[in-house]
Amino acid sequence: MPAAPRATRRKGDWTGALPSQNAVMVRLSFGALAMLSDIAAIIFSAAAAGVAWHGLFYDGPGETEWFLQLGLLLAVLTATPNLLANHYTIDNYVSLKGHLRTLFLIWNTAFLGALALAFLTKTSAYFSRGTVLIVYVVGFAALSCARAAMVRLVRSGGDGGVVLTRRIFLVGRESEIDAFLRRFAPRACGMDVVAAAVLREGDGTLADDLALAAASARMLRPDDVFVLAPWSDMTTIEATVNAFLRVPAAIHLGPEQVLHRFDEAHIARVGSIQSLFLVRRPLNPVEVVVKRGLDLVIAATALVVLSPLLAFVALAIRLDAPGPVIFAQRRYGFNQEPFRIFKFRSMRTLDDGATVPQVSNDDPRVTRVGRWIRRFNIDELPQLFNVLRGEMSLVGPRPHALAHDQAYERRIAFYARRHNVRPGITGWAQVNGLRGETDTDEKMRARVEHDLHYIDNWSLLLDFRILLLTIFSPKAYVNAR
Repeated sequence: MPAAPRATRRKGDWTGALPSQNAVMVRLSFGALAMLSDIAAIIFSAAAAGVAWHGLFYDGPGETEWFLQLGLLLAVLTATPNLLANHYTIDNYVSLKGHLRTLFLIWNTAFLGALALAFLTKTSAYFSRGTVLIVYVVGFAALSCARAAMVRLVRSGGDGGVVLTRRIFLVGRESEIDAFLRRFAPRACGMDVVAAAVLREGDGTLADDLALAAASARMLRPDDVFVLAPWSDMTTIEATVNAFLRVPAAIHLGPEQVLHRFDEAHIARVGSIQSLFLVRRPLNPVEVVVKRGLDLVIAATALVVLSPLLAFVALAIRLDAPGPVIFAQRRYGFNQEPFRIFKFRSMRTLDDGATVPQVSNDDPRVTRVGRWIRRFNIDELPQLFNVLRGEMSLVGPRPHALAHDQAYERRIAFYARRHNVRPGITGWAQVNGLRGETDTDEKMRARVEHDLHYIDNWSLLLDFRILLLTIFSPKAYVNAR
């Protein structure tokens, strides 16, 4: 005879239940605090930046009242979209991920709106161009710091069991409940698991287990119920949902294993079709145009500015070892379309066949000049011409030789997704020290993970960050050979 159904509550997995009324008060109070934090950061930073700028470059601190009014206007234009989009909820503050990208878009929109209003009201003359620029930079920095501080507050409160704002009830097989607790650590997300109802294996037990689980949930009154069953097990899912429809709580279908790979998975609607959205299009048409414009401007400028260096390196290569100055090798680009990548020749061989040996430490094929230009990434500069030709971007996944691409695609999951955007001269993997020889699948897998993170989280701000890190970060020069 099967054991009696049970609702488990393991010591150490969660704390005592937080009264629902207190949870609601915490959520409302936090939302107000988060909004006030943004508003205060913007107003005070605008006033301080304006006064400091005028104190340094003009006679006196200027009209402080005008700086406060500008800060108030920016605060209203920034806080209102956040409030309407329901961003000031405690659930959005368990992680900093996504905040900076959203803030960057809203801050730029707010600033453009403030400038337009100043122009229409003929008050723009009160602010110098330097004041506008410093308020823009300092304001965004202050807003970002305020968000980071609020995220830190929530995370520390969750770790200490103080900020537990959602009371959740788990129902599923014991292995599925354990896996959920290990992977998501509900306490760190501000959630209090009030109980977990374990469904037994075997025929004829499901109805009894669900009846006990629903009765327990009605007594504990959780905010949310998570049904932890494989999505293919429709019998268990339908029976569990039907049992818990009588419980005054939100019901969630727990995450399927495949969703662990996708950060932005959500229910979406395409026309009249409702679907599970897993991966967004890498770049929408507007983002493609913006990124391409940035590539053209910076690549053309860099070629003009760096032309003396390019000429000097070309001469050094010619004098150092016989062979061409530029080495062109076949690589896969956007949508796996082949192209020839340009590099300053740094080796005595010109491998471009079915077998391309990777460069290793003290590789005898590397020339004296080649070792120097590879050490400082100078051998990659001719790829600025690939950028102008539209075959590459300044920032993106680094392209590999065709032989390596074909081999890794067979062995590493999602490798081919790297070709969903133009390859780059530099990338997120490179500025995080993932360069050099990939003599193990683990090294290449780490690169692929960083490349996919870049594709799924692209923004102009991220591109600028990578470009700066490429020049100034020591990690960008690690393992350069």
